[in-house]
Amino acid sequence: MNGDDRRRVVRVGGEMDIDRAPMLRDVLHSAITRPGGPDEIVVDLSDLSDLSFCDSSGLNALIHAQQTAAEHGRRIILRNPPPQLQRLLQLTGADALFPLTDS
Repeated sequence: MNGDDRRRVVRVGGEMDIDRAPMLRDVLHSAITRPGGPDEIVVDLSDLSDLSFCDSSGLNALIHAQQTAAEHGRRIILRNPPPQLQRLLQLTGADALFPLTDS
């Protein structure tokens, strides 16, 4: 995790599945709920270009983080989600919850 006082970047690598979702959820929860924490948490998915899938656990971790961020007056931004994840977000309607960026 890195960033400045206003924005924190969380880099995600590997697959977002039932084995890794709890770790992602914990890291995001910590970044979101830290007193004096950043206004924006960028989930950098650039390293996931070879992602074969993101199961419901991974998607749920992202959605839960977005809800927690909203409760704390913060927001989650997804950076460079791979096509498979973009499709999953669209199919579930979760794409409306996340701003996307490529930078």
